[in-house]
Amino acid sequence: MATIIPVRDMKDTAKVSKLVHEVDEPVHITKNGYSDMVIMSAEVYEREFFYKTLYEKLTVGELAIAAGNTSDAHGALKRIRDTHGL
Repeated sequence: MATIIPVRDMKDTAKVSKLVHEVDEPVHITKNGYSDMVIMSAEVYEREFFYKTLYEKLTVGELAIAAGNTSDAHGALKRIRDTHGL
């Protein structure tokens, strides 16, 4: 369930910081009853950024598989050895 607080509650920064760390998810800030911004702890940001990056890389991999840009492990190792003279 999303945590939502009005922008006026941002005046008590210590309370907001405590809330952000307690809920362990982004906190939505409203202004005049409308969504205005989102804040989160550094830990949540790093976790979300990690998953975003992971999903992007998985998508690239899936597109490569769909396009047929794959090889077996033996072929890949042979290419690496040939490229680097190993």
